[in-house]
Amino acid sequence: EPKRKAAFGSVGRRIPYRILHVINQDGESLGNMHRAEALKLMDQHGLKLVLLRENAEPPVYRLMTGQQIHEEQLRRAEKQKASPKPGVVQKELSFSSAIAKNDLETKTKQITQWIEKKYHVKVTIRQAK
Repeated sequence: EPKRKAAFGSVGRRIPYRILHVINQDGESLGNMHRAEALKLMDQHGLKLVLLRENAEPPVYRLMTGQQIHEEQLRRAEKQKASPKPGVVQKELSFSSAIAKNDLETKTKQITQWIEKKYHVKVTIRQAK
């Protein structure tokens, strides 16, 4: 079974890198330091080390409180939810030109809901016999 990637970097003591670039909880750079020093700082302040950028040289970690980690996870989830999904969802609705008023209102509400959900809506009107 494939390993699940953490929602927001690695948190805590399992750090595979020897040299890290550390940022404190206020966003100020503490510079490059050895993993042991970073863990000692983490323990002294009661914080967690969170991986921000793995591709940087050296990898960037930030000291964060549990509250900051939670807020960042919520922010990232919101951003991901807002990003467009691959493949556009298209909804299609067709009705007769002799549709009753209440049926027309119901279908109009449905179309409004689809548009609010950012779906593409295609409406077809058939001519009554």
